[in-house]
Amino acid sequence: MGKRPIGIGIAGGTGSGKATVAEAIVRRIGPEHIAYIQHDSYYKDQSHLPMEERVRVNYDHPDSLDTEWLIRHLQDLLAGRPVEVPIYDFTTYTRIPHTRRVEPKPVILVEGILVFAEKALRDLFDIQIYVDADPDIRFIRRLQRDLRERGRTLESVIHQYLTTVRPMHLEFVEPSKRYADIILPEGGFNTVALDLIVARINALLQEGQEG
Repeated sequence: MGKRPIGIGIAGGTGSGKATVAEAIVRRIGPEHIAYIQHDSYYKDQSHLPMEERVRVNYDHPDSLDTEWLIRHLQDLLAGRPVEVPIYDFTTYTRIPHTRRVEPKPVILVEGILVFAEKALRDLFDIQIYVDADPDIRFIRRLQRDLRERGRTLESVIHQYLTTVRPMHLEFVEPSKRYADIILPEGGFNTVALDLIVARINALLQEGQEG
């Protein structure tokens, strides 16, 4: 691959539009140039717990994620080696037996609410983007997603938001904004900011090709 790949981290609160921004970057740069990984894939397996205990785990705390594993995978990708990314089942809070093979590409893109909360992870990024959105918008988006995709009830989503999501956002996610190179309001709807980000990535890719 020649020059070391470009590492990009995208953080922000739940429902802020991180995935929308990541997908827009992948689409505009081209999937053939980008290895895209979500921090959510590295949630720790809870199959050893009964279901009533699984639902009480704080999934918004950094300890709920195997970030060391993600760091090793990123180091491998940056060194030009493929990785097997775990697949997490959010309806059962467990990892499924299969993995997703990710090949090294010129750009390694990582998205997740807590990707700026760990210094060892931040150190692997060349560009750090924080996607910002109003709390009410973020909550509505999370509610819609959890009801539609993760088999949650209205009551469980509200309870989780009040007991763990909001407190952990204030403790870990919001403070990590200070590490961002770019703070992106309105997420994927901010076309001017996306234009600038894509232009910067393309410039770095061009430099890599010329180098």
